[in-house]
Amino acid sequence: MTATQSAPAPTPSTVSWPPGLPRSLDYPDVPVGSILRAAVRRWGDRTAFLQHDVPLTFTELGRRAHAVAGWLADHGIGRGDVVALHLPNCRQYPAVYYGVLLAGATFSPTNPLLPAPDLAAQLTDAGARVVITWDQVLPFVRGAFAGTPVETVVVTGEAHALDFTARLELEDGEIDLADLLAGDPTDRHLDAVLDPAADLAHLAYTGGTTGVSKGVELPHRAVVTNVLQSVCWTWGALPELDEAGDVTVRQVGAPEEYRTRLGEARMINLTPWFHAMGAIGYLNGLVMAGTTTVIHMRFDPVAYVEDAVKHRVTSIGGAPPVFVALLQVPGIEEADLSSVRGISSGAAPLPVSLIERLQALLPDAVIGEGYGLTEVTMIATGNPSFVSGTRKAGTVGVPIFDTEISIRPLGGGDPLPAGERGEVCIRGPQVMRGYAHRPEATAEAIDAEGWFHTGDVGILDDDGFLSIVDRTKDMLLYKGYNVFPRELEELLFGVPGVAGAAVVGRPDDQAGELPVAYVVRAADDVGAALTADSVMAAVNDKVTPYKRLRDVVFIDAIPVSAAGKVLKRELAAKERERVAG
Repeated sequence: MTATQSAPAPTPSTVSWPPGLPRSLDYPDVPVGSILRAAVRRWGDRTAFLQHDVPLTFTELGRRAHAVAGWLADHGIGRGDVVALHLPNCRQYPAVYYGVLLAGATFSPTNPLLPAPDLAAQLTDAGARVVITWDQVLPFVRGAFAGTPVETVVVTGEAHALDFTARLELEDGEIDLADLLAGDPTDRHLDAVLDPAADLAHLAYTGGTTGVSKGVELPHRAVVTNVLQSVCWTWGALPELDEAGDVTVRQVGAPEEYRTRLGEARMINLTPWFHAMGAIGYLNGLVMAGTTTVIHMRFDPVAYVEDAVKHRVTSIGGAPPVFVALLQVPGIEEADLSSVRGISSGAAPLPVSLIERLQALLPDAVIGEGYGLTEVTMIATGNPSFVSGTRKAGTVGVPIFDTEISIRPLGGGDPLPAGERGEVCIRGPQVMRGYAHRPEATAEAIDAEGWFHTGDVGILDDDGFLSIVDRTKDMLLYKGYNVFPRELEELLFGVPGVAGAAVVGRPDDQAGELPVAYVVRAADDVGAALTADSVMAAVNDKVTPYKRLRDVVFIDAIPVSAAGKVLKRELAAKERERVAG
């Protein structure tokens, strides 16, 4: 093994570090396809993915992925070529994802709900030669491919989730994914030519919640590294190579600390695979761990709870809006969720009041919140996942293996001491190579010492736990004072009857920006009784005068991205329109 390591990480409290695990790991110098090869060899006929009660075993996943890789190679797609996946989560997605990487090409995920002009812009920026798209959205985006580098359009749909041999009705020149999936399943080791340190595995685009999306360049080494960091942290494991030289992990954590063992986990996945948390944690990470993943293409909270009971899921994961919705499912208190041993949250901060409600519902579950960004592949910090570990509600845990966190003044300068608020900066082997075609943006984000400046505002405590206070771009200026919406949102979530909340600024000539809350009422009598005055009173009594809410707007749903991040820009636009009107 060759190790890719950063400088030593800050020293978190020993009660937060996985027992028996080192602070630094060895990361094999292998391409991402090695993860699949080892998993197929190790987990074989165990069900890897399940959709509509149709299983896909690890063995078949491997065969189908190699078939896709062979088809791409035979049609001139390989090293340096970009293949865009314009798909929702579905049973065929993992085979296509690994097929792209096994062919030596670069995977570039796109949101299937992107408007046609935005999709065309992303495909052009990525230089995608192939797009694999979804039949239901194809009529709306077909015209967007003209003028982009796309040469080949492959189409799939829900029919393939049920039957990989199903045929679709397509226009001339469009290719049915069934043709790719039915190819020769031989592993031709097409990715053997890759340099894991230099060749891109992912060209992933930022969420664009506060601005224009940028292409994040992630070499194979960064992806393999972050998958290992995530899996080893979650499972109490160490990286190793199997008998064929492919990468897997060995669980060294004690059963009483890690009550679910490798190859035994079952979970429902809603996290989009076109998002960093999805591709790293809920695709690669679950494949490496031998997890059986039930795919839900759309979030139906009632169906989710039904399947969680039916499949005896061992963990529940997602973004905060998922947990908010699940807690409102009628009868969830009576549902048999005793098999759940872990709850993991990411993509956005989890309000403390929500953590308390989840813990009351599932008292035996370890609730872990982590933190990361597309620019650091996925994860940078995590709360301990072992039973006896110290978890601090309201924090996103401590830096994981080989990862450093530094808090810097918002205007730049030397690191701040523990307890001081500033910009979160990250250094580690999972940090991106840079933004595609944007050297100036890359230089602005990653300094000469290798620190990635996140734009998030946070605090490190004396034990090394990180709290995310807010986004610098979300911060409001009220009469020269900094107002962080996250603090107000935490209080709003603690108000009985509030099911969702987000705070943005309303432009004001005299004050600059007025803090305004958008609130979703809970579907009960308590929620129905809420008024703007009652909500403001409940919050404003707990904050200093300059932080007080100036208005409350009730809304049916808080707008969120597919990954569960609140789209503050949409709410801010409403406020600008309100003032302008």
